[in-house]
Amino acid sequence: MTRDIIALTPKMPDPAALLAALHAGGPDLTLTTTDDDAVIHLCTTAGRPLVSVEAPVLVHTAGEAERLLGHQLAAPDPPFWWTELRASSAVPEAEPLAASVAARLTMLLGGTTWPRSTNATAVVDTAQTPPADITPTPSAAGALPIVDALTDSTAVVIADRPVLALTTWLADVLRITTAANRALHIVTPPHVRLTLPLRTALGGAPNRWVIQHPEAGYYDGLSGAQLTWREGTFTPTGDGKLATAFTNGTEPTDEHQLTVSFRTVHAPDADLTLGTSLETAWRHLVGTPPAGWGTAEPINLPWSTRQLTDLARDRAPEPTHTLATGTPDRPAIATHRTTRTTTGITEDITLTVGYAADEPVPLDAIEPLAAELVDTHNLSTMFTTLRAARTDLTVPPLLTAPPLPVTFTLGATDVRSIGLTYARRPPLAIKPVQLGTAAAPSLHYPLGDGTSADAWATLRTLTEHLKSRTSAAGLR
Repeated sequence: MTRDIIALTPKMPDPAALLAALHAGGPDLTLTTTDDDAVIHLCTTAGRPLVSVEAPVLVHTAGEAERLLGHQLAAPDPPFWWTELRASSAVPEAEPLAASVAARLTMLLGGTTWPRSTNATAVVDTAQTPPADITPTPSAAGALPIVDALTDSTAVVIADRPVLALTTWLADVLRITTAANRALHIVTPPHVRLTLPLRTALGGAPNRWVIQHPEAGYYDGLSGAQLTWREGTFTPTGDGKLATAFTNGTEPTDEHQLTVSFRTVHAPDADLTLGTSLETAWRHLVGTPPAGWGTAEPINLPWSTRQLTDLARDRAPEPTHTLATGTPDRPAIATHRTTRTTTGITEDITLTVGYAADEPVPLDAIEPLAAELVDTHNLSTMFTTLRAARTDLTVPPLLTAPPLPVTFTLGATDVRSIGLTYARRPPLAIKPVQLGTAAAPSLHYPLGDGTSADAWATLRTLTEHLKSRTSAAGLR
């Protein structure tokens, strides 16, 4: 497998420090770069990758190191620099080389390494001076980062860290494999958990989270389907059975995750600020704005709707995908997708908040949130669910309770398209709450309190009723 090693330093790994650290393997190695020099690869003279080093990330967000690496880690106080190294499993010397690079960085700059066992300062030769003629050379465009196996159909990454996140490296692997019509299969032991952003990124064929269980063999960590390696990829065995290790696992039933997914649509406007609807949702459910945002994990930047808007404008007309996170005392994470269409700008947001067993879930905050999104953010649709799941918002490879519908909100555009009288009279006992203005009404439908699976049948009846009148362009 590729071995991940992370250096956390209070000082920036400047070019001189990086070059000194990279020379830990001696003068016979060569350097190449990818992603506009954002990733440096240490290679043998024959060009075989040994270690990849990502560009250091300055993390301003408190709690990110603990969220992704564990609370036992003595991480520097933010802001600190996060440098990821990845060693190839194909060459035995690669892992100690990566450990040497990380250890040298922390010797020069302070801080710590993860895992702690890689803080191998004894192998670092601080007296060695790198030759002046080592210059990284760019790799071919679209070159795939280090992976553990590559076939015509699939890129396989083998990982073993307590929490596997949507890092810049994994996002690059996913992007490149998708462009090449390959699947990404991430293979982990059964104790590994995914963050919600990575779980979302892996959702749907052909990508998979593959669990290698010492007794149960291979199975899909999200669906439980038993898998086998056939013709260069992991495929279901065909018997339709779920792995017993997936179904027999236990997960807490007294912790909860509240998820609000909504879409807002804006007319093109030079003064438009993106992310304000996400901040509104965060304040209603958490009481504060998001703590940080970024394009990958760790989520490193202080929350700023202005910077988020600038990034989306720079990437237009391509979509922009970003993440947001909260403070350590209230687990919360969101995905934010900005899309430019022929009629304007669309924001698709999913915010999930975790609640411990002894904490009440603020279901009474959902209707006021819907009302404010309707009044000030041109809400198109909003769907709220509640599920029994981990407070820390990580995803284990176990069978867990499905989310249960709580509310559905239909914005003014779709209500107008369907007709107010028809939309407010579904063949159900529920009575929708009218939001917005009399001239542009929206409807908020209560579906349940998150305790009964009957809410799915209620939602199905409601959506069939609404769709029978029109396709309702914004209805999901």
